[in-house]
Amino acid sequence: MTAADDLAMQRALALAAEAASASEIPVGAVVLDRDGQIVAEGRNTREATHDPTGHAEVEALRRAAASAGSWNLEGHTLVVTLEPCLMCAGAILQARIGRVVFGAWDDKAGAAGSMYDVLRDRRLPYRAEVIGGVQADAATALLRAFFEQRR
Repeated sequence: MTAADDLAMQRALALAAEAASASEIPVGAVVLDRDGQIVAEGRNTREATHDPTGHAEVEALRRAAASAGSWNLEGHTLVVTLEPCLMCAGAILQARIGRVVFGAWDDKAGAAGSMYDVLRDRRLPYRAEVIGGVQADAATALLRAFFEQRR
């Protein structure tokens, strides 16, 4: 993990807090370019947009692709507060993201090492480096507080 990853996770956590304030599940994501600079960010927007694909990762990937002028984000890093789900893992691989750094593990729907390991599946033509558990306590605390409020 790099210093840029750590700073990016701080930003992703701030985006997750924004999502929670908007009654969205608190997940935030940022995309770093090859130089470790944030080029795009996103947070969960499913409730506001009524879009089942409104996950933080998808939002950040869309913005990064628009910024790059290409769907191919090879050499980029995705930093996200929660382990990506199956849909997001598929989008990550389609975008050719080289590294994924995430905070909290998702034992119910994670596709980067918990339930599934799609991002590193050798049967697929493209794989990503995965670094999990980065600032996991902070990411988990946001999620736990959000769901405790809902109960």
